[in-house]
Amino acid sequence: MLKVENISKEYPTPRGPLRVLSDVSLSLEKGEAISIMGPSGTGKSTLLYIVGALEPPTNGTVTLSGQNPFSLKEKELAAFRNRELGFVFQDHCLLPQCSVLENVLTPTLVSVDGTNATERARRLLDRVGLGDRLDHRPAELSGGEKQRVSLARALITNPSLLLCDEPTGNLDHQAADVVASLLLELHRDQQTILIVVTHSAELAARLPTRYQLVDQKLQEMT
Repeated sequence: MLKVENISKEYPTPRGPLRVLSDVSLSLEKGEAISIMGPSGTGKSTLLYIVGALEPPTNGTVTLSGQNPFSLKEKELAAFRNRELGFVFQDHCLLPQCSVLENVLTPTLVSVDGTNATERARRLLDRVGLGDRLDHRPAELSGGEKQRVSLARALITNPSLLLCDEPTGNLDHQAADVVASLLLELHRDQQTILIVVTHSAELAARLPTRYQLVDQKLQEMT
């Protein structure tokens, strides 16, 4: 379960603190999925990074699987993120010198239990339609294929929470539709908690629950 309670975030500026999030609360169970929309600069990515334990809140708490990640020491926090969280960003962030299979396996290199990791990576790449591209380098793939690799990589450790920041933002319509469909299929199969931040109304509408960030607050859309 994910619990976000009364999160606020401020950044220091020469003119005083700049608040981007104010009293944001959210609770999601295993298997639930939401989208978050809002104009650029409203704090969508900031909220995602706080939920993903990449950036601490100014106030409030985040709890995932009964653990507050911001109470952990640095090494424990890194292990927590590796175990509990999967990330898909707008830019695929693949290592250019590594093959498709090696890129998917990178999160398992620091995992305590790497048992059957290669076989799981192969299965995931089959699921995203790249089972015949295991030895290819990122430069040999299309934009949509690269993003499908990043999706497989995000799921290799079987995370509790999958966070996606504009996962189709750099793709044409056809590739975006393929990536979105795979994202939702794999989410349903693995019963992750899924949060998708997007500017795309089409992608947001495919999620069962939609939110928007307005005036630093999270509001459910009807």
